[in-house]
Amino acid sequence: MLGDFRILDLTWVLGGPFAGQLLAQLGAEVIKVEPIEGDLSRRVSSHSTEFDGDSGFFLSVNRGKSSIALDLKKPEGRAVIYDLARNADAIVYGFAPNVPARLGLDRASLHKINPKLTIAQLIGIHDEAPYSDAPAFDLVIQAMAGVMSVTGERGRPPVRVGYQVADLVGGLYLALGCVGAMLKSLKSGKGERVQISLLDCQLAMLTWQAQNYFISGKQPVANGARHPVIAPSDIYPCADDKFIAVSPTGQDFWEKFCASIGRPEMVQDPRFATPKSRVANVGALTEILTEVFRSRTSAEWGEKLFADRVPAAPVNGVAEAMSQPVAVLRRMVEQLDNPRGAGLLNFVGNPFKYDSAESLRYPPKRGEHTRDVLGRVCGYDAAQIDQLIQNNVVYQGASNDASE
Repeated sequence: MLGDFRILDLTWVLGGPFAGQLLAQLGAEVIKVEPIEGDLSRRVSSHSTEFDGDSGFFLSVNRGKSSIALDLKKPEGRAVIYDLARNADAIVYGFAPNVPARLGLDRASLHKINPKLTIAQLIGIHDEAPYSDAPAFDLVIQAMAGVMSVTGERGRPPVRVGYQVADLVGGLYLALGCVGAMLKSLKSGKGERVQISLLDCQLAMLTWQAQNYFISGKQPVANGARHPVIAPSDIYPCADDKFIAVSPTGQDFWEKFCASIGRPEMVQDPRFATPKSRVANVGALTEILTEVFRSRTSAEWGEKLFADRVPAAPVNGVAEAMSQPVAVLRRMVEQLDNPRGAGLLNFVGNPFKYDSAESLRYPPKRGEHTRDVLGRVCGYDAAQIDQLIQNNVVYQGASNDASE
């Protein structure tokens, strides 16, 4: 894992901080460098903890990090970030493309200080005009990348993906690119810059839809939950008005499926005998299956189909998804004790299941570790740190300050 790596996380809001948390989950020491006023995401969610006020948005992507609050616009602040970079393996930021040079955080400036430093940059669209200063919010990227055109019901208006897929996938690519560049630096001794565009990532995620378009010239369209080239692969309403998702792909699963739902005769029905015939007659198949699944609840069908090893599951809400037995078994819900005395709070667990992986610590308060980081990483003495605090170059938050 990344236990010997130190990464400076200068990102904010969602995609970049998600990358930083992934790197922490991989074992790296991640130092979150916030502006003096703190990461905007601490205050942007409709839900926040009553005790310390940090939003669910912020808490979701900042576990395992130390926090230092720093004014990068001041020369003294720039000197601090250089001292941090001198003793780091990577710096990750999500500034607009023209900002790094203005702050002295461009590749030439940083590699002059630390030639081995990995620079991982997250941008919205592209780093040249007219795109470099274009706002690139998640919804805009989904629209530009064609993602919304293949999401939603056929013949209905386009629909955004239910979570911030552009931001979060960008974060995944950013973390992966950062790790790749750090590994290269270990061998070459030279740092590299990797740039990740949110738009690039969403275009890349189109994979087979885009490839089919390149081959056929046919524009993919939204198809609801139904798969465009596999049948049945869809959701069906059940007796309790909840839904069951089924996808018995391949002849073996199709035969198992027909037996499990009590309709073994469908295996011999010429309309459904082959994968191609099932796709060609998906309308008739849907009518039959809709009637069949209305006979039991979603949970009952889920239990039966799971027992018969048919690819199927109830369509869960977030509450059901996070409380289902396998989520608990996989430790995808972790409880952390708020160090500021507010009790236990649930968090989404670590998907990296290394033997030595441990739970990340509670997300930091703004500037909670400023004094520790400046002393431990930069070698500053107490007087130097006090002077920086007094001049409002850095902010030292108290770890038990509930008013923050």
